[in-house]
Amino acid sequence: MSFGVAERGSERSRPVRLAARVARLREVAEADPRVAGVLLYGSWTVGEADEHSDLDAYVYVADAEPAAFDGREFVERLAPVSLAYTNMYGILAVVFADLMRGEFHFEPAGRGVEEVRGWRGMVHLPDPGAAVLLDRSGRLTEAARTLQDFRPPEPVATAQGCADELANWTLMLGHVLARGETARGHALLQTIIAPQQLQLCRLLRGSTGHWLTPSRALEADLPAADVARYTATTCAARPEELRSAAEASWRWSRELVAEAAGRWGTEFPAGLHEEIAGLLAGGA
Repeated sequence: MSFGVAERGSERSRPVRLAARVARLREVAEADPRVAGVLLYGSWTVGEADEHSDLDAYVYVADAEPAAFDGREFVERLAPVSLAYTNMYGILAVVFADLMRGEFHFEPAGRGVEEVRGWRGMVHLPDPGAAVLLDRSGRLTEAARTLQDFRPPEPVATAQGCADELANWTLMLGHVLARGETARGHALLQTIIAPQQLQLCRLLRGSTGHWLTPSRALEADLPAADVARYTATTCAARPEELRSAAEASWRWSRELVAEAAGRWGTEFPAGLHEEIAGLLAGGA
């Protein structure tokens, strides 16, 4: 489906609030007898949605229908669509004409609803009533209620896991930098190492509300000193800047691991940490 420039520009000047899009999704789903249930996830379900939020939903289709169900046609009933494709995770990713993003999973009602119970510890739905838009059988609401209480990660094992990951991946970063692979090292630092640091930091600060996306609301959730330490680990993909950021990252990692060891008795392999520091400094 295509749209003219004037229509797209007009739609952008009148951004559609997520609440209106959610209401439309409920309306369209209720009118389609093939849809057995709809479950939202993401910022809407935890009360953090704003004008920049996505619309993320599981649409449960009657078991005899999923293979024949046209997900794109269903989504196009919500609002004009500029882009719709199956992304790398097998999910229908959508960009509406007002630049709101969306992700839609289409699942068979029987098996899909039961799988919701297995999300415990990975998904938090503090208000199942806001998350469940449609439930013709009552089973989806029952499953969603099992995700109402979020249990923070168990600190000792989690801290140890983060500490081990940081040592392992930072060692790899040192070897990658020694090889001269700047772009690869940059990606490793920002996409693999940084999330582990932020999770360990959140665990130590008792701020695990955004555990699954640890960079979310970072500036509001963590002390300014921690935000500054994180900022020091970021850089452009230039060799000298990257090496400096990598060394700053490892210094922060070591401090976080030492803090966890002091609090929870997790392992702190000082010798290995020194060797990694030497590699990052170009001493190996």
